[in-house]
Amino acid sequence: MNYDGYTSPLSQRYASKEMQYLFSQNKKFRTWRRLWVALAETEKELGLNITQEQIDEMRAHQDDINYDDAVEREKLVRHDVMSHVYAYGLQCPKAKGIIHLGATSCYVGDNTDIIIMKDALKLVRTKVINVISRLAKFAKEYKDLPTLAFTHFQPAQPTTVGKRASLWINEFMMDLEDIDYVSGSLKLLGSKGTTGTQASFLELFDGDNDKVDRIDPMIAEKMGFSACYPVSGQTYSRKVDARVMNVVAQIAASAHKMSNDIRLLQHLKEVEEPFEKNQIGSSAMAYKRNPMRSERIASLSRYVMVNAMNPAVTSSVQWFERTLDDSANRRLSIAEGFLAIDGILDLCMNVTDGLKVYPKVIDRHLRAELPFMATENIMMDAVKAGGDRQEMHEKIRTLSMEAGRVVKEEGRDNNLLDLIAEDPAFPQTREELERAMEPSKYVGRAPRQVEKYLDEVVAPMLEANKDELGLTAEITV
Repeated sequence: MNYDGYTSPLSQRYASKEMQYLFSQNKKFRTWRRLWVALAETEKELGLNITQEQIDEMRAHQDDINYDDAVEREKLVRHDVMSHVYAYGLQCPKAKGIIHLGATSCYVGDNTDIIIMKDALKLVRTKVINVISRLAKFAKEYKDLPTLAFTHFQPAQPTTVGKRASLWINEFMMDLEDIDYVSGSLKLLGSKGTTGTQASFLELFDGDNDKVDRIDPMIAEKMGFSACYPVSGQTYSRKVDARVMNVVAQIAASAHKMSNDIRLLQHLKEVEEPFEKNQIGSSAMAYKRNPMRSERIASLSRYVMVNAMNPAVTSSVQWFERTLDDSANRRLSIAEGFLAIDGILDLCMNVTDGLKVYPKVIDRHLRAELPFMATENIMMDAVKAGGDRQEMHEKIRTLSMEAGRVVKEEGRDNNLLDLIAEDPAFPQTREELERAMEPSKYVGRAPRQVEKYLDEVVAPMLEANKDELGLTAEITV
């Protein structure tokens, strides 16, 4: 390890080896060479004077990149693409003259970026599916467990632990739809030339438009894509980057929301993220069990969401057919956005795989507030017994205010049921009121909603993607 220079936390602490490889030098430059082979093959098939021997020579050295030669050449010419054309030519002397024939730098640069983003979205998609799978198991297990729900983080009508988890699932399911749409819409740049007019190829093929028309579809097929963008300048539209990174940012938003909920629940001691046997929660307070993984999800998610501004701004300031102020920004924003979301999803898999639920604490919190929530049912029972609805409402309101005062000002338990039982306007005894405090009576359709959602929406998706399941996440810190 280099202890005297900067190292990225994304590679040292957060991102997986799989995602790091996708943004590695080997992935990049091997893809460049695959694209050069595809171009040469296409040009040969369309009639240019290129031999199979030249193509075979290029294929033989497609993956063994002579980096030292490329680095030394770049010091001289200050151009990364031409440095790698030169290095490839040293290994392929017979093919040297036809490598990169007719192409501009963006042929390898932009097409490679699209390929890498598509591969990265595929890895992200797999991890999102595995997060959903873990949450689905959790939601199913706790679909019937009543819990205090909150609006404005104030006690509200009860829900169930599983129903709350289904809300997290729903957001990740929306993200999955967006991943599939954007990934499915990605196309290659193809080989459009310096301003997107394909003038160099028209020259190479002696003005034969039909042959030039076939170049992009043939390259796309060789590289595993259905098509190339029909029009472009020298580069593909940088709006493509913005679309991709917006999807990544939305996944981060879903993860952030879930992690916030878990952090709040851990404060309430109702739910806890995994805590390892020898884990230290605080350097000063030995008893603490900080939700550090959920906090890290939130921290990295904010970075990803803010980072999505980079491609949007870059797209907006591209001048005409090409300008180069996108290059340095894109090297950072796209790679680091994907590396960060990768780390986030690994953390999400880890946290959702080991959430600890404390039903007794949940029940105690719920019962402390339940008398307030049961007042409507109590009032209706009183009206059925002959009471006046408006008078009963006012009495319930007055007694509720008094019980709230006792809780907040005197620090005592909620005594609303005692106050109601003592009021002659209400026919119910204390025992009858207590029987009305069954939490499951107040969760509405939450258990059924969870069942239907898991069975009708989530399960079919998981079945269709069953080969993607079973992924494990290694958390470095």
